[in-house]
Amino acid sequence: MAATNLQVKKFAAEGLWGNNPIFRQVLGLCSTLAVTNLVLNTLVMCGALVFTVACSSATVSALRNYTPRNVRMMVETLIIAVYVIIVDILLKAYWPQMSSNLGPYVGLIITNCIVMGRCEACGISNPPVGAFVDGFFNGLGYCYILIIIATFREILGMGTFLGFAVPYFSTPYWDKWIMMVMPPGAFFMLGLVVWFFRTIQIEKEKRK
Repeated sequence: MAATNLQVKKFAAEGLWGNNPIFRQVLGLCSTLAVTNLVLNTLVMCGALVFTVACSSATVSALRNYTPRNVRMMVETLIIAVYVIIVDILLKAYWPQMSSNLGPYVGLIITNCIVMGRCEACGISNPPVGAFVDGFFNGLGYCYILIIIATFREILGMGTFLGFAVPYFSTPYWDKWIMMVMPPGAFFMLGLVVWFFRTIQIEKEKRK
């Protein structure tokens, strides 16, 4: 059964803002802190997570009437693992350098709370198309926060964006903030981004 335009808009609004996985639910912080030192690494991780969460949620939905409730969590984990393994194999085969850069973090998508959370919250109670759309937009909600964090970290810490030199930040006039590409920089930027978006949300709620 196809999702209506109203349902798509609802899923989009919830995933991108109203119930955003990072600044509203505070989920998936492992990869948020681990891979956001370079924008390219972040984009690949984001693509992997969007693919995994959307396809996993749709698959769980398609099998929900055939999955015994007492083993559903194990089945969901197995489904998620299949999609993560597909991504991992493709990276190793066609982009080994990126696979090496991301290290174990692709495999850790299996344990990412966002993926399991959407399977449980939406996959088991919605038709496959709706579950796919919900997973897709929750993945995008995760992605744009990570890309914002990665952009600031790479520019301030390395003076580059996607590996290309950024004017002023790549010159001797800018003393690169090496801390930004280290773990403390990730915590610092995550805190600022969460504070910024939650402040906007609070102001919106006050106007209502």
